[in-house]
Amino acid sequence: MPVVSRLRRVPPLWVLLTATAVLYLWGLSSAGWANAYYSAAAQAGSQSWTAFFFGSFDAAGSITVDKPPLSLWPMALSVRLFGLSSWSILAPQAVMGVATVAVVHAGVRRATGSSGVALLAGATTALTPVAVLMFRFNNPDGLLVLLLSCAAVATLRAVDETRDGAGRPVRWLALAGLLVGLGFLTKMLQAFLVLPALALTYLLCAAVPWGRRVAHLGVAAVTTVVGGSWWLIAVDLWPADSRPWIGGSQHNSVLELVVGYNGLGRLTGDQVGAVSGPQGWGHNTLLRLLDPTTGGQAAWLLPAATVLGVAALWLVWRDPTPETLRARPTIVLWLGWTLVTWLVFSLMNGIFHDYYTVALAPAIASAGGVGAWVLWQHRGSVVATRVLGLAVLATTVMALTVLWPQRGWQPWLPVTVTVAAVIALCLAASAHRRAVPLGGGFVVIALVTALAGPAAYSVETVGQAPSGAVPHAGPDSPRARAATGRDTVSPVGTLLQAGRPSPTLVRLLTRDADAFTWVAAVTGANSAAGFQLATGRPVMPVGGFNGTDPAPGLPAFRRLVREGRIHWYVAGGGLLRADAGAESAEVSRSGSDSAVRIAQWVRTRFEARRVDGVVVHDLTRPRAGAG
Repeated sequence: MPVVSRLRRVPPLWVLLTATAVLYLWGLSSAGWANAYYSAAAQAGSQSWTAFFFGSFDAAGSITVDKPPLSLWPMALSVRLFGLSSWSILAPQAVMGVATVAVVHAGVRRATGSSGVALLAGATTALTPVAVLMFRFNNPDGLLVLLLSCAAVATLRAVDETRDGAGRPVRWLALAGLLVGLGFLTKMLQAFLVLPALALTYLLCAAVPWGRRVAHLGVAAVTTVVGGSWWLIAVDLWPADSRPWIGGSQHNSVLELVVGYNGLGRLTGDQVGAVSGPQGWGHNTLLRLLDPTTGGQAAWLLPAATVLGVAALWLVWRDPTPETLRARPTIVLWLGWTLVTWLVFSLMNGIFHDYYTVALAPAIASAGGVGAWVLWQHRGSVVATRVLGLAVLATTVMALTVLWPQRGWQPWLPVTVTVAAVIALCLAASAHRRAVPLGGGFVVIALVTALAGPAAYSVETVGQAPSGAVPHAGPDSPRARAATGRDTVSPVGTLLQAGRPSPTLVRLLTRDADAFTWVAAVTGANSAAGFQLATGRPVMPVGGFNGTDPAPGLPAFRRLVREGRIHWYVAGGGLLRADAGAESAEVSRSGSDSAVRIAQWVRTRFEARRVDGVVVHDLTRPRAGAG
């Protein structure tokens, strides 16, 4: 009994954060290197401070990853402290996930004053399947979501301080701008998708004159620029011949990376150096995020959160109460974040992957939670009852859209959701007819309807071991396997998956390794990642991530070979076939053909040998008579 009594005194927030930590850390090492591309870069950053600063793929500094380096730094520092392992690379991501849940909880608690609603928003964030995936993975998105969530809460704090007459709101707004700038150094222009929501919230809701509002936003703009540009300026000023090539660019330019491959090209589809399959990047319509596969990542509550947010915003503007008035800026911000991100992700023509939708997780949870709370304060009205019932209906339709194609996975799940939804709708209809407020029974059944599907998908995600460049949450499916490239992985690796070289091949590559700058070169960064992580030595990813960067060009590669700086060349990496060094016909590509030309030159000049099914060329031993 004393133990039970002590447990009851544990703050609910700590229970939520502990449960989230268990969910995100459980069996973490089963994912191996997760995204080996970033794991290899973290390994390089742990071996060389120069590689650390630039975000170089390899410690010898041949080329950077195709993102800014901020998301690599926590991993690289962890590897320096604890050694190279799955845990040292992935544990920082899990910590970011727990921190994100705490930030969402804090923001909702401050807006509503309700511990229960804050816990619900935090739990919804934690149980979003793509959040479970990405906070157990090492893509940049986890850090991006944490930074932008902090920026949102800092903006709301600035608004509150203009109303309370305490403190200096401009400091909080400046902090928000700095955090968005750091988000830019995490995943470039995607960080700026939240700016319309942040700026609009302060403009509409701050309790200071309009001139001061604009001036305060000007300060935030300055800190955003400073936070997001200092690394770009340093790279631009650094002599190009003494730093790595900027991965993802065709002209060794970080500005090109910002504007093109990782910038406007994502919207227009004009991305030199990008590759795509026969289906391109899917159908860019407003329904893109709601289809059965993409919707299972984060969109379970997207329609309901939109309905609840819009209705709550109408209520707090039309009929504000002292309790709900404080929620107005919160709804504006999170609803704006949701709608802008939904719109851009749906209509963008460039590279899009389902896991990008993790950016919606805190917004959906907060907009839906605060919106539901506002409507609950008005639950005696017909409008509020109808909207709550509509939210349950929208959630049910979305859940069945995701679950029905997967009904063979957990056949009880769509039945459970349907039955719970019918009961919740009957309770709402009964309350409406009898003109009595909804009760706690409705809340419990509605939560079952809303969270049963995402929770099941999240548990399934924890039980998997996702790897590669394009991970996917939830149960396995043909589309998920095609997206990750798991069906086509080879010992050398592929465009999206790192290979696993045999011990015999690793011993061969590391023989006399100290005499060379790079123990090997191979086309494509994922192919190179498998060899670099296995050998612990720099491996040159010819052509960068896609094999489409002119890094190095054939003349530069020939010079490095002549200088004795590269020992082996591994054939068949990335998009190339080991037998002919030609491009695969399965994808379309643009950008440099240097990788193809290098492969052809190596094949004609150096003898090939096969080791455990992998073709390698010793670049220190030309063919007899080769020119």
